[in-house]
Amino acid sequence: MSASSPADTSPGPAALASHLGYWLRYVSNHVSQAFARRLEDRGVTVAEWVVLRQLLEGETAPSQLAQQIGLTRGAVTRLADRLIAKQLVTRRASATDGRAQMLSLTEAGRDLVPVLAATADENDAAFFAHLPPAERAALERALKDLVRHHGLRAVPID
Repeated sequence: MSASSPADTSPGPAALASHLGYWLRYVSNHVSQAFARRLEDRGVTVAEWVVLRQLLEGETAPSQLAQQIGLTRGAVTRLADRLIAKQLVTRRASATDGRAQMLSLTEAGRDLVPVLAATADENDAAFFAHLPPAERAALERALKDLVRHHGLRAVPID
């Protein structure tokens, strides 16, 4: 631009904070990080919690679990290996197909899931309890509508 040309008056890029996605990510990061710290105190990761909670529904093949939570079979196998090492999950051959394997909670795993669920409830309360019930319900409806509208399937684990 030469010294005699008028100053550029175009608006330029929008500020980060002008984007709804920025605020969604801002809150999500803080909620998720606090939850991850709470779970770490209990000796599990968020991804392990998701697997444990899903296995509370009953014995499941790793491939079915992968489909349910939106992870690859390899990722589920790695998570299962970690949970087996922690003695929270068992792996055994399927009764109907000896080549297939099934995952289930151990007694320690079944005992831990309600403790972790209470931890999730505490984390939610820490971030959202100050909202009036109608606002909290509206926020939940809006988020679920976004999930439906965009066909989101993978369970958030990060």
